[in-house]
Amino acid sequence: MFLENNISNTKRGGWIEIITGSMFSGKTEELIRRMRRAEIAKQKTGIFKPEIDVRYSKDHVVSHDAKSIPSIPVTNAREIIELSENLEVVGIDEAQFFENDIIEVCDYLANNDKRVIIAALDMDFTGKPFGPVPMLISIAEYVTKVHAICMRCGDLAHYSHRLSDTQKLVVLGEKDTYEPLCRLCFNKARKEQKKELKLF
Repeated sequence: MFLENNISNTKRGGWIEIITGSMFSGKTEELIRRMRRAEIAKQKTGIFKPEIDVRYSKDHVVSHDAKSIPSIPVTNAREIIELSENLEVVGIDEAQFFENDIIEVCDYLANNDKRVIIAALDMDFTGKPFGPVPMLISIAEYVTKVHAICMRCGDLAHYSHRLSDTQKLVVLGEKDTYEPLCRLCFNKARKEQKKELKLF
């Protein structure tokens, strides 16, 4: 999606773009691609991520296919406002891990003439909407939903199925912890897990 084609040369305000979908669907890869294009256009850019996300790197946003871009880890969303004061384009990865104040922060940034590009899981491991993401989707001018491939049948996947039995909402992990599934395979997998849990 090349949003630059829709932007006129006249001065306009900021806006919000959100890239959402399941794990392994290419959200972070697309975020990095858009940020790189903004850099090529000589815009002042910066990308932020939650401090808890250290799966690949502490100070880089890294996609599952090993593309990376330097980033600033923050403990809470409000830090982004001050840190992005001189930026034109603000990238935010793993937005689902922030508290609900990320909504107000993104709205504030866009209202202050910044292009805000967000990557976030839309659903948690149970298939329920994830934290602030539904509201971010509703206030965004541009929404891109990306899909992974179902690891069980090869269809399009938009669920992130957790392979372990832990019920904690936030569990950082990779292919050994999660698998992308289509609706049919996800529902089957959830039923199987519930049956297994009842045995113990």
